[in-house]
Amino acid sequence: MADTVTTGSGYTGSATERGLLSWVWHDYLRPHMGRLAIAMIFMAIEGAMLGAISYIVQPMFDQVFVAKDRGAVYWVAGALGGIFILRAISDFSHRVIMNGIGLDIITAMQRDMVRHLLTLDSAYFQANPPGTLIERVRGDTTVANQIWMQVLGTAWREVVSIAALLAVAISVDWRWTLVAIAGLPVLIGPILGMQRYVRKKSFAAREAAAKLSTRLDEIFHGVNTIKLNTSEAHESERFETVMRRYMGQEMKARIGRAGVPSTMDVVAAFGFAGVVIYGGNEIIDGEKTVGEFMSFFTAMGLLFEPMRRIANISANWQSARASLERIQSVFQAAPTILSSARASAAPSDPGGADVVFEDAVVAYGGERALNGATFTARAGETTALVGASGAGKSTLFSALTRLVDVEAGRILVGGVPVREMSLPDLRALFSVVTQDAPMFDETLRDNITLATPGVDEARLRSALNAAHLEAFVDGLPRGLDTPAGPRGSQLSGGQRQRVAIARAILRDAPILLLDEATSALDAESEARVQEALETLSQGRTTLVIAHRLSTVRRADKIVVMEAGRVVDEGRHDELMDRGGVYARLHALQFSAT
Repeated sequence: MADTVTTGSGYTGSATERGLLSWVWHDYLRPHMGRLAIAMIFMAIEGAMLGAISYIVQPMFDQVFVAKDRGAVYWVAGALGGIFILRAISDFSHRVIMNGIGLDIITAMQRDMVRHLLTLDSAYFQANPPGTLIERVRGDTTVANQIWMQVLGTAWREVVSIAALLAVAISVDWRWTLVAIAGLPVLIGPILGMQRYVRKKSFAAREAAAKLSTRLDEIFHGVNTIKLNTSEAHESERFETVMRRYMGQEMKARIGRAGVPSTMDVVAAFGFAGVVIYGGNEIIDGEKTVGEFMSFFTAMGLLFEPMRRIANISANWQSARASLERIQSVFQAAPTILSSARASAAPSDPGGADVVFEDAVVAYGGERALNGATFTARAGETTALVGASGAGKSTLFSALTRLVDVEAGRILVGGVPVREMSLPDLRALFSVVTQDAPMFDETLRDNITLATPGVDEARLRSALNAAHLEAFVDGLPRGLDTPAGPRGSQLSGGQRQRVAIARAILRDAPILLLDEATSALDAESEARVQEALETLSQGRTTLVIAHRLSTVRRADKIVVMEAGRVVDEGRHDELMDRGGVYARLHALQFSAT
């Protein structure tokens, strides 16, 4: 069956094929077209005011200062005041609008990235550490904000300013204008070269920033390990090394960005000198008035500032482009584990259905974790999976829930191949309690009701009681509203395990997957929780990964694995009588007792 690619953001195809700007326009700018148009009108008004300022200089000099016309004083003063007030209003208005658009776009882009990332396979997150992805979602989108705040915003205002100022300059004397800007074509080559340099160094800086975030993520999540191994100095040195690399690349990018607008001053130097020589002589000869020269000089003086800013924007665009390319690479990453285009319905009674592995093969990096695993977990029974570390037990769970896909063979639930079900329907069949009992930095209530939001209080209290959490929760000042801390750091290992068990009980899915679900509990709690889980498993298919063989002695079937294969199966007594792998594992665990 053909598979279809769907992402959280609705993004399809390759962003590179559409081009960076067209992608940003199509996906993020176009919805804000109305506000953007209003902002650009205000920017045009602000930009045009520079031309008005330079234009009013001529009557100010010729009529007020030279001709000493008292009547002109008032209208010139009023015109100047009106120009600056209008400029202030338009500047404030477009900044407020553009900042709102920028924040909306960053929010949308970060939302879409997270939605898309959550569609990707587990292998993607193994290849891209959390710090790198955080930098993509937060850091790169912030840098990319320069596109709409500068390229679309500031650049438009500067273009209007340049046009208005050139119009004033040409109206005074077109020959003076040519003399002033004659050196501009010479700068095209150097500016393009510096832009390429800035883009290269900006990309390297963003990559270094991602490594810096990864290093911080590793430090903060491994802080207890660092302290217990007294490796604080070593970790500080490692962080400093990564920081220096980032700072080096960032400094090179900033030097490149600084060099682009500075080249405009070279043109300004020769241009102004030429105008003073050429225009000064015409004024001495009486061919031009002082007011005309001051109007022209003001226009050209103001002209080079927006030109410098345009050049600076072109350099900043290279930095933004580097971030956009990194953002695109996230959107272009496509999941390989997909719902079938013609998904079959999930089994009508999955709790009463067999789970069947037929010659299942899964490989990681060329090494087979499952190598033709074949067995059946009967409906309504508890099937335990045992074997040494690396035997493939956890991979069976990953393949069953399609966190990974089998390369050969197949897996069926109730006679329906798991690859023919939609992913949401398939994963809705399972309640899972894993050995590490993952928690989120939310309240206990949020962690327990994770899979079943909106659950009523009576059902929640029943789950707490079944998981032996009720007394613990009632003893907390804030009860279920107590924060669990980052990765559940405010809870003990046993408490985290019981929260995960309560979550699974509350989910009440028809198939239970338990990965050493009671491993962190004391003997008394383990017995009670095991009893609750056995009650919960009635009428359901239950698969249990067990490292402590004492926990699976009463399982309906024990499947023994070795090197990715099922090498034996049966009840505890049968396996012990056969004296195979299971008997050896049992002897190793209980030899000291």
